[in-house]
Amino acid sequence: MSSSDILTRIIEAVEDGDNGGCRTLTEEALKTGLDPLEVVDDGLSAGIQLVGEKFGKGELFLPDLMMAVEAMNEGMKIVEPELEKKKVQRQSLGTVLIGTVHGDIHDIGKSIVATMLEINGYKVHDLGVNVSAGEFIEKVKEIKPQVLGLSALLSTTMREQRVIIESVQKEGFREDIKIIVGGAPVSAQWAEEIGADGFGANAELAVQLVNKLINS
Repeated sequence: MSSSDILTRIIEAVEDGDNGGCRTLTEEALKTGLDPLEVVDDGLSAGIQLVGEKFGKGELFLPDLMMAVEAMNEGMKIVEPELEKKKVQRQSLGTVLIGTVHGDIHDIGKSIVATMLEINGYKVHDLGVNVSAGEFIEKVKEIKPQVLGLSALLSTTMREQRVIIESVQKEGFREDIKIIVGGAPVSAQWAEEIGADGFGANAELAVQLVNKLINS
């Protein structure tokens, strides 16, 4: 089997959520001499990016995405030791701080965005759920991310997004960071109203938005 065939099959295994197939094919790819970074970029990551695109278009659903991420992670378990041996590190495109705002404990959407950002080459710090404005501010000061992502799934908690942006402004570093918002009740109009730099309707669009903001 050629290198391109193996990578194609890894992509298909990720798309199918085939944990065992992903492990076996990753092992096979390494045995044939494929560079570990190529296996990650052109196999595992390519597969999850394809799934993300189909998820964004409504061709796949949340369970499909979760299974694909799990399959990709199984492949990563095989390839990571080889990356470490070779001291190969993927170049980070930037740092993103993300979390679900205070009063909101919804995690899945935010976690999917975080995973997709990591897969696309970003270093992501996920603060989890029910995160206060003060916690966001302290972490921003500590790690100095290029992008801050604020998630809210309830109309009652989306107001916290405004509170956090106002806190960033009061601290005097609003011009140094891009802020994106997301969640079921959130819209582009809301993002503009509260002074955010953009709105991601789903994980794929959130990654595209971060790419655009980082490179602007």
